[in-house]
Amino acid sequence: MAAAAVVVATSLLVDRLIGDPRSRYHPVAALGRFIGWWGVPGRYPAGLQRAIGVAGTVLTVALFAAPFALIQFAAPWYLYLVLAPFLLKVCLAWRALEEHAAAVVRALGDGGIDAGRRRVGMMVSRDTARLDPEHVLSAAYESMTENLVDSIVSPLFYFGLFGLAGAAAFRAVNTLDAMLGYRDERLRLGWFPARADDVANFIPARITGLILLAYFAAKGRFAPARAALRRDAKKRPGFNGGIPMAIIAGGVGIRLEKPGIYTIGDAERTLAEAGGEIVRAVRVATITFAILEIAALFLLGFMSYT
Repeated sequence: MAAAAVVVATSLLVDRLIGDPRSRYHPVAALGRFIGWWGVPGRYPAGLQRAIGVAGTVLTVALFAAPFALIQFAAPWYLYLVLAPFLLKVCLAWRALEEHAAAVVRALGDGGIDAGRRRVGMMVSRDTARLDPEHVLSAAYESMTENLVDSIVSPLFYFGLFGLAGAAAFRAVNTLDAMLGYRDERLRLGWFPARADDVANFIPARITGLILLAYFAAKGRFAPARAALRRDAKKRPGFNGGIPMAIIAGGVGIRLEKPGIYTIGDAERTLAEAGGEIVRAVRVATITFAILEIAALFLLGFMSYT
């Protein structure tokens, strides 16, 4: 348990130092290529697509998690301590969330609205061609606040419970949902990974919500954060993503809006003004969860020796 606590801390340090190197050999990039190979609805009769989705999900998760499990269960302790932080870092993306949002802000400032639209189009699946500057920033910060759970808290949560194999299994499920979990021709094929992702994120999203509420309470913004949570969290499709989005929107005093789909929070100030506060809330939630997990792992390790 003590070794796992060290791995959590070191993996976050590795993430801050190197981020997500862009390489086709990155394990998650390879995972995406494998999903792209089998996850083509047109290859299968409609009546078989749900079953193919279940089988493909199980196979994908097993294949991706296998090398992580090998290091977790078979590597000597000294090799584990060297490799595990890098393997856990593969499953999370903290610095990348900030970098993507910052790139959108820079694009708007340096290249104008068209550059901002192009840049945010790399982050979200919506049509960005007609977005105004505020909606361009909204798309960027929606992605950041939603992915606080998917890309940071959940991988750490499942590492704490099940080790490297748990973090890898979650990353595979989340990537499957990101690629197949849409209400289009992928609906049948992606139904199972989408539901699996909802279930996997259910507890981490609510832990994240409690941490964020405590943070905004300390800042004197508990009431608007809680009001936005109660009013707006269910406006976004899904069980989980609306929780951190709504609390941060209410706590910071911003409006996040996907035109024609949902509006979350109240615009007490613009997103350009509030960007630093949004980033800070994500950082505080990340560091707080990591500290709590590290403390719990050390405590469990101590109890196991007494």
